[in-house]
Amino acid sequence: MDKMRQLRLAKDAMDRDWADPGLDLDAVAAHAGYSRYHFIRAFKAAYGETPRQYLTHRRIERAEEMLRTANLTVTEICHLVGFSSVGTFSARFKTWTGLTPSEYRTKHVGRGAALIPGCYAMLWAGGFRPRADDQKRNSEEAG
Repeated sequence: MDKMRQLRLAKDAMDRDWADPGLDLDAVAAHAGYSRYHFIRAFKAAYGETPRQYLTHRRIERAEEMLRTANLTVTEICHLVGFSSVGTFSARFKTWTGLTPSEYRTKHVGRGAALIPGCYAMLWAGGFRPRADDQKRNSEEAG
């Protein structure tokens, strides 16, 4: 398999699984068949940014859309787009857009259709996932 095809497979994985907080450098590099450090260099040479920067940009783009269209809190959006820390999410969002998530929402909401109710947005985005203790209890009850 040629080098660019391998890198495209990894990039496709990031485009497909951007919301998965478990999507890390090792998982993405494995899609391309590279070691993590060789993958970083090859990806940056091909696309002009590191895999982490690329994934962060994808997540921030999705967060921008949710902030404009969904009636969800910043914390809910943070977790839906794959960040586990609101502080990290807010800092990276501000670096990318020049505004905090709250400032971005204030600036852009009200320019179009009404916000989608949060419950529908969470359902659509897969935000209602059973907690580990619920899954354990359900498997014990079934067994």
